[in-house]
Amino acid sequence: MALDRKKLAVIHIVKRELGLSDDEYRDILERETGVRSAKDLDEKGFRRLMRYFARSGYYRLNRHGLTFRQKLFIRHLVAELGWDERHFSNFLNKYYRKFRIDALTKKEASKVIESLKNILKHSREDRATEESHEQD
Repeated sequence: MALDRKKLAVIHIVKRELGLSDDEYRDILERETGVRSAKDLDEKGFRRLMRYFARSGYYRLNRHGLTFRQKLFIRHLVAELGWDERHFSNFLNKYYRKFRIDALTKKEASKVIESLKNILKHSREDRATEESHEQD
């Protein structure tokens, strides 16, 4: 059974984020799954390809150990908070003395993730409190 569009999109996002050339990408795809096009992947092949990326050097985005998964999760949390790039850059600079996600170490990225999760939690609690006061 062919993959759905969302999984195909994930593969192509990973390819772009990792900066793989088309030839590199197709060689990895063929070596790991036996096909040269993601359209020919089944669910098992998709999982095999994602495991490969997760375990390979491609998964590390910088020499300090930042992972692709950390970067994606930070981006997700920033979007959940509704922050624009400037706001997030200011946050990184103020608390971590960095201007970009790619400059973070793996340890710093973990701290950024925990910070953003706490900010998100508190903003949700504040909204819930405001809504309950409005109903009174």
